[in-house]
Amino acid sequence: MTDGMTQPTPKMSERRSSLIGAMMTMLGPFSLAIYTPAMPTLAIAFDTTDAAIKLSLSVFFGGFAFAMLVAGPLADAFGRRKTAIGFLMVYMIGSLLAVFAWDVNSLLLGRLVQGIGASAGLTVGRAIVRDQFTGEPAARIMNMIGIVLAVGPAIAPTIGGLILSVFDWKAIFLTMAGFGAASTAILITMMSETVVPDREKARPLPLLKAYGRLLASGRFMAASLLIASSAGTLYALASILPFVLIKVAGLTPSQYGVGMMLQTGSYFVGSVVFRFALGRFSSRSLVRVGLLFIAFGASAIAVSIEFLPISYLSVMLPVASFAFGIAFVMPYTMNAALLPFPAIAGSASALMGFMQMGAGLVTGIIAAAIGSPVFALQVVVPTMGAIAVLSYVSLCIAERPHLAVEHEAPKGDVQASEPLA
Repeated sequence: MTDGMTQPTPKMSERRSSLIGAMMTMLGPFSLAIYTPAMPTLAIAFDTTDAAIKLSLSVFFGGFAFAMLVAGPLADAFGRRKTAIGFLMVYMIGSLLAVFAWDVNSLLLGRLVQGIGASAGLTVGRAIVRDQFTGEPAARIMNMIGIVLAVGPAIAPTIGGLILSVFDWKAIFLTMAGFGAASTAILITMMSETVVPDREKARPLPLLKAYGRLLASGRFMAASLLIASSAGTLYALASILPFVLIKVAGLTPSQYGVGMMLQTGSYFVGSVVFRFALGRFSSRSLVRVGLLFIAFGASAIAVSIEFLPISYLSVMLPVASFAFGIAFVMPYTMNAALLPFPAIAGSASALMGFMQMGAGLVTGIIAAAIGSPVFALQVVVPTMGAIAVLSYVSLCIAERPHLAVEHEAPKGDVQASEPLA
């Protein structure tokens, strides 16, 4: 039994799907990146420790990751549009809670609610692509999402640093609330529903069956782990780099904000290069190119910290190589994970996002437990790079029978999906 063999009819153009998908997908990373320059300042403002402020990242990750497991099925059951708008409302409430935080605990509550509200962004942003497109068109949209996605997080630390140089930290959370309001207005006026809602999918038994089916898929799990270990590393770096670059390398918050453009700028450049290369090479073959840059960046971090003084360039050049490689890995890998599951694309996107954000949460906790941000950087990034390479090997093994079926399928067919559990 299959989920479907025919090419879906797009409800929105590639351009509109790309822009809305990118806006939704970057909600979480934007909320994370714009806030990072203020972390040392918040520790002073609330008269608390760096560890307590790092915990505000962990609760955001936790709310984001676990809420996705609910947001995905809700998007399948009630539609992408309604679910996204509802969760954006929660996001804005969390932003305002953080604005009016009176102590570190109330700040943590605001960040938790923010994370819950932002969770639908990553889920819906990917699901609307799977609802409408497959194959290389989907890879093009995922790549375009990557390009647009890189711009927001690239300028977010800069915006955060500039806001902090003129106003206090509350203005940063007000900016997040404004971003949520603008996103809601765009969804109301521009987004079309891309799936036929089925409330049955939100019931416990079908929901458990859907997640069980995903967990039993070697292809889905390998692809999702590859995404988690590569893109998830950027979320882990968000909890480490502010303390390495500001406290050890001696950058100011504004300098840190500008300096982070090397990371996300590298991802942006990688996305542009990928798009040009897609005209000559398949998205699947380009994954290997990305893994070479990831492996080099991971290795260079370990070597540079061991043998060179801590400086902006000794840290950020390897990080830039890692980020450049991620741009080549993401488009094909996301499609490889979601393609066999069109009927439960929301749940599949949610579990994939849960693993991605969960990687950031777990590595953030590990970094906090290690204590020294420099040593944490030396341990976390090389380990995640090694996991990414091993995940790709597992994906290649899991894909072999599916690729054989695809090559034998009639030209109009997309792909036979995996059998129902």
